[in-house]
Amino acid sequence: VVEVQSSWAPGADSRFVFRKNFAKYELFKSNASLFPEVMVSSCLEANKSMAHSELIQNFLNSGSCPEVQGFLQLREAGRKVWKRFHFSLRRSGLYYSTKGTSKDPRHLQYFADLTESNIYYVTQGKKLYGTPTEFGFCIKPHKVRSGVKGLKLLCSEDEQSRSCWMAAFRLFKYGMQLYRNYQQAQARLSQPPWIGPTPLRSVSDNALVAMDFSGCTGRVIENPSEVLTAALEEAQAWRKKTTHRYSLPAACHSSPLSAAIHRTQPWFHGRISREDTQQLIGRQGLVDGVFRVRESQRNPKGFVLSLCPLQRIKHYLILPSEEEGRLYFTMDDGQTRFADLIQLVEFHQINRGILPCKLRHYCTCVAL
Repeated sequence: VVEVQSSWAPGADSRFVFRKNFAKYELFKSNASLFPEVMVSSCLEANKSMAHSELIQNFLNSGSCPEVQGFLQLREAGRKVWKRFHFSLRRSGLYYSTKGTSKDPRHLQYFADLTESNIYYVTQGKKLYGTPTEFGFCIKPHKVRSGVKGLKLLCSEDEQSRSCWMAAFRLFKYGMQLYRNYQQAQARLSQPPWIGPTPLRSVSDNALVAMDFSGCTGRVIENPSEVLTAALEEAQAWRKKTTHRYSLPAACHSSPLSAAIHRTQPWFHGRISREDTQQLIGRQGLVDGVFRVRESQRNPKGFVLSLCPLQRIKHYLILPSEEEGRLYFTMDDGQTRFADLIQLVEFHQINRGILPCKLRHYCTCVAL
């Protein structure tokens, strides 16, 4: 941070902006998905005996960066014209081909020295720089003190591609130091409590176990085949709880507080567009389980659950339905019913249900 700040020009309008990013450690946790085969095909061809995941892990263990390649949009210097080129990141720097995907040295144009530059995400790229998509980033040479002049502006086709390039740039610049920092953080988490101060407990996939609460006391489910059965039984219990809720006087259900209780939840974002939702989730990290709930723009009485599985964002329509005077919410045509959105979210934080993954991290409205 100090190194970056020291490069700012005196009196420049520069500031640090911090934001939550659930994908911070995906570089070491889900490296195979972060570096798809199509973007590291050169390394795979050179190491045909190694599997894709094994190859990427070897690079990370050594603190080096694989050769990454793919198409990027490049803004021509001094012009507002964007052109599509095939880029290659090598140990000697970043290059682009002037002839399709050719890697012939005659066709490779040197583009940037990353050791003498910093890499940044570009926000409001379409508005400020006319980027073809919202997935822009830039390379800022150390000699550029302030202003836009001298910035090398680039743009990816999607968030997955941009995440790959940004991860590769981080490895290229900080390599082994990044890996050491990650190992030290993991070691602190696994440190026995009597050696040092007790670390704060964090809820993660490794800390969660399947439980059965159908009896007088809870028990850990050790048989994997029992997990699905327990989930179905719990879904039935939710339905019974819904019936119990709606056995209350009708006046209670029509109260404004009951109808709008979900608005107090941090995962609810009111009336916001699908595009804004995808941008906000993308900025906070495309990690399995990142989600948010919003009002549907197409269905005035419905809601939408936006969820990230496998570095993609999917949207699930939540519809209200009334049966025998009872109102409930469902995502599967009434197969599983919930009394309100809070119940729906809490259930899917424990059980996957019809979703590709459980709800793990709610997306904040302001990316802190």
